[in-house]
Amino acid sequence: MQTVTVVCVGNLKEGYWKDAAAEYQKRLGAFCKLLVVEIEEERLPQKPSLAQIAAGMKEEGRRILSRIPAGSFVIALCIEGKPQSSEELAGLLEQVAIGGKSDISFVIGGSFGLSQEVKERADQSLSMSRMTFPHQLARVMLLEQIYRGYQILNGGKYHK
Repeated sequence: MQTVTVVCVGNLKEGYWKDAAAEYQKRLGAFCKLLVVEIEEERLPQKPSLAQIAAGMKEEGRRILSRIPAGSFVIALCIEGKPQSSEELAGLLEQVAIGGKSDISFVIGGSFGLSQEVKERADQSLSMSRMTFPHQLARVMLLEQIYRGYQILNGGKYHK
């Protein structure tokens, strides 16, 4: 069974995000061992300078990298990543497993994105859309797409 780790900056604040994430975490239990790792978001001033943003991203990146399991196939979610269909994501989950990796990690950055160090560590970059989403919504969307991917691979009725 694959281990899927979702490393994300920040936590889910509103109950509806927590409920949605919990539902997909429960469903995913049939397909993989899912770990959600929340990294503390770096606190910045109300109007941070570019230097403060860069320093904050670097610190978040250090914390992210420390929580990625050794040997894991890493997918960074970022705007410059490659968009994929649900079927393509399912194929990627399968290819990682066939390639001998039992661990796959998805990384969701903070409000300013991911540090260059995290992007360089990633084996692949993924864009969920050209649109911008709140990070809490992105986490729920990612969990849903991982669930959909496993449903596709297992011939489930969920994906239509």
